[in-house]
Amino acid sequence: MHIRPTLAAASALTVSALAAVALLGAAPAYATEYSSALKVRGVQYDAPGSDDNRCSGGNTYKEYVTIKNYSSTATINLKGYKVKDAAGNTFTFTNSHSLQPGDYVRLRGGRGTDSDANNVVYRNNCNFLWNNTSDTISLYKPSGSHADTHAYTKSRDDSDGNGYIGFHS
Repeated sequence: MHIRPTLAAASALTVSALAAVALLGAAPAYATEYSSALKVRGVQYDAPGSDDNRCSGGNTYKEYVTIKNYSSTATINLKGYKVKDAAGNTFTFTNSHSLQPGDYVRLRGGRGTDSDANNVVYRNNCNFLWNNTSDTISLYKPSGSHADTHAYTKSRDDSDGNGYIGFHS
């Protein structure tokens, strides 16, 4: 006999909790969640050392964004995915790189040899992509729809000042 009142009370609580979430908003202004297993895990937006974008001897390769497959079952091919910054600079994965469930890839600046074994893809561009003070990272599916977006501000998001910000655990 006590089951119905308990379920009714639980239902009322659930409806109240959902209403409160709807009033507060789904996510902070600086993070937008999309339905995608592929997400931006983190960004080394400020390469260690003095910024030097020379292709030979520079440190552009130390700047990277990590993209992770958060699916527990699906393998995702990166071919056709795009990464953009707030200024519209874009990198498109033109080669096949398959990410197994839980796997990740680091998209690095500079020039180098892509390696699935080492989880690295190079932009083959020696210019820095991410701004050192603030920027927005957007990941797009090959269809053009959003997969993930994060905005960061050094003063707000990098409490230890190491130039790295993590987004998803």
